[in-house]
Amino acid sequence: MLTLYDSAISGNAYKVRLILSHLGLSAKRIEMNVDDGSTRTPEFLKVNRNGKVPAIVLEDGTTLSESDAILYYFAEGTPYWPNDKLDRARVLQWMFFEQYNHEPTIAVVRHWVAHLGKTPANEPALPAKTAAGYRALDVMENHLTANDYFVGRHYSIADIALYAYTHVAHEGGFDLGRYPAISAWLKRVASQPGHIRITD
Repeated sequence: MLTLYDSAISGNAYKVRLILSHLGLSAKRIEMNVDDGSTRTPEFLKVNRNGKVPAIVLEDGTTLSESDAILYYFAEGTPYWPNDKLDRARVLQWMFFEQYNHEPTIAVVRHWVAHLGKTPANEPALPAKTAAGYRALDVMENHLTANDYFVGRHYSIADIALYAYTHVAHEGGFDLGRYPAISAWLKRVASQPGHIRITD
């Protein structure tokens, strides 16, 4: 059986739960606290030397970490990973965008505002992080104005990767009401077979 080192508040961990649900796969979930040092213990570092969730242990005992790598592992050979070579590259393009432009801004602001609270350490950086998050949302809105999904005409792991933190961006104070195309896309993603909420 699969074993998922998880966190209920982590959008990155949610990505893995979501692809597993779409595929009808189950996993033993081990809940980790991402704020109290639990992911930095010697025991957990044997699972993921980077000390972060998600990490998954496959049936043969092999471990795999980094949410988008896990998405790829389970999506290959399924409808969530395109057959066309260029479309596959475009999926990766959006997943790289998610990890470089989207997650470091929108996810970080959400964590600061909704989970850690504003502190003397993070509050000075909040305006710049928020502005960068809105720039990422602007890129997404521009693309979704003319496209139902991020690659081709079909839902893929590019959508899963970007949905995870976008749909809870309001928890960080982002105004998604400014983005009608993103809002419509969020509804399309939520209507997919096997969809689960981040809190499920």
